[in-house]
Amino acid sequence: MARPNDAEPAGGGTGKPRPVITAYDWVPDMARGMVRDLPVRWALEEAGRPYTVRFLPQGSQREPAHRALQPFGQVPTYEDGEVALFESGAIVLHIAESTDTLLPADPTGRARAISWMFAAANSIDPLIRDYGNTAVFEQGKPWAKARLEIVCENARTRLRDLAARLGDAEWLDGGFSAGDLMMVCTLRQLGGTGLIEEHPALAAYVARGEARPAFRRALDPQLQGFTGSPPPEFAAWLEKQRQGEDA
Repeated sequence: MARPNDAEPAGGGTGKPRPVITAYDWVPDMARGMVRDLPVRWALEEAGRPYTVRFLPQGSQREPAHRALQPFGQVPTYEDGEVALFESGAIVLHIAESTDTLLPADPTGRARAISWMFAAANSIDPLIRDYGNTAVFEQGKPWAKARLEIVCENARTRLRDLAARLGDAEWLDGGFSAGDLMMVCTLRQLGGTGLIEEHPALAAYVARGEARPAFRRALDPQLQGFTGSPPPEFAAWLEKQRQGEDA
């Protein structure tokens, strides 16, 4: 199913073809608001570009038609009539390079903003994913508690470095950029774990990102789009997780 984004971004009408992105029509509650079509939606909203969302029922992302666009069977994908892309960071960079709102005009500032995009994807996100896998998907394993302690300490070390670099600045490097967009989306995954809250500067940084009108215009339609049904195997997985918590 495809439909335009529910909230039309301000400043649309660029004359460019309306991009089409893919998103899931269902994910577990804990993943809602975190699926990686969010930074793409946010970038499009910041750029003022209307877009269409093609919703994928769970399971269809593994079918050949989607794998032709995304070889790993994930979301999002992006098509705008000229290019078809996958990987949220690459898509955000493509959008940022087509507008003057997400990258500085000067070459040095532009390069530094792109560096922060890579930092979010390569220096911060792997540690957060490691935390999520250990705390949620591996929680029933006999070694999970000990491993989680190591994972948390690794994350704390990297978050301390990031907080020190941010200091009391509003954004990572001058004005808000695609680097901040990607970093805020990455850090949001730790909400409620206490790890971000250990660094008030980072917590405030994430809150500033979430307070941007374009972020809300991106988040609300994503949350409203989860109207599908879980795959048949989800109930069995959920029961297994519950048994692990009770063990």
